[in-house]
Amino acid sequence: MNIMLTCAGRRNYLVQFFQQALENRGYVFAGDASLEAPALQEADESFLLPSVNHHDYFDKLLYICERKQVRLLIPLNDLELPLLAKQRDRFLKIGIIPVISDSEIIDICFDKWATCQFLNNLGIATPKTYLSVNQAKKAIKLGEINFPLVVKPRWGSASIGIEYPEDEEDLELAYRFVKKSLSKSFLAEISSTDPEQCILIQEKLNGQEYGLDIVNNLAGDHITTFVKCKLAMRAGETDRAVTVEHEDISRIGEKIGQSLRHIGNLDCDVILTAKSACVLEMNPRFGGGYPFSQIAGANLPAALIAWANGETPLQQWLKVETNIMSSKCDRLIKVMSH
Repeated sequence: MNIMLTCAGRRNYLVQFFQQALENRGYVFAGDASLEAPALQEADESFLLPSVNHHDYFDKLLYICERKQVRLLIPLNDLELPLLAKQRDRFLKIGIIPVISDSEIIDICFDKWATCQFLNNLGIATPKTYLSVNQAKKAIKLGEINFPLVVKPRWGSASIGIEYPEDEEDLELAYRFVKKSLSKSFLAEISSTDPEQCILIQEKLNGQEYGLDIVNNLAGDHITTFVKCKLAMRAGETDRAVTVEHEDISRIGEKIGQSLRHIGNLDCDVILTAKSACVLEMNPRFGGGYPFSQIAGANLPAALIAWANGETPLQQWLKVETNIMSSKCDRLIKVMSH
């Protein structure tokens, strides 16, 4: 079986995890808009792709996948997910399985306002959230929320454009700054779909943050949830974490997985406050916290390969040993000249 990782960027660890899971039964390919991307240097073969919003992107990706007999397609970029979801059937028709959820599920996760509504309908707590400065000011006067607050893009990615205003002047400045920043970023197009409500204002919660891998199989059935306590963050990603057993948070993962019926991994952030466990984010892809599950014994790449082959994954691939602390580190890799 051959596997293609798209928008592979710096995810060298995923290239290695899939190579190990294949055990020389196939190749791991990687595609990116830059041939100098680190992950491409360690893939079995690498491909230069246009940017995901280029009109030729999916035609070229489809051509490469067909020519290289790819069986599993693993997208890794938030902006690619809604586009690939619409192209899913084109890949399935020629025997390629994109590990991507339906468009409706992708939209719920990408639109953070829709995420809050979906979770609240399930009875799962989220931070109090508002779509305008006036709504937030009214909530402050009513005592619903207090400073500091969080101002962030409604359709966000990679922790871009997040501000933490501490008073009303900060709030108005932060709102205008984030809006202007969005118009110059790769989130400009998606934000323009609702320009007057493209920024969220949320209460800032205090508590211990957890990262979840909510694992569904390729049919959307919930299989398991891995829970990690976050110990350190860096550039919006988990930098150090420890696997834990937490019944209440695992139950939240199970409820989300069963209701959302996403495909593959759902990266999810939860904060445990003195009052409740609140879900902050849901990303329907491998997230930056997955390596902490893999090093604690999980092997989701092997499970995905088994499901794609119509086989039953080993139970050990779907479990983590608790109390395993691990930390990311930087390393250098030679970039091949082209």
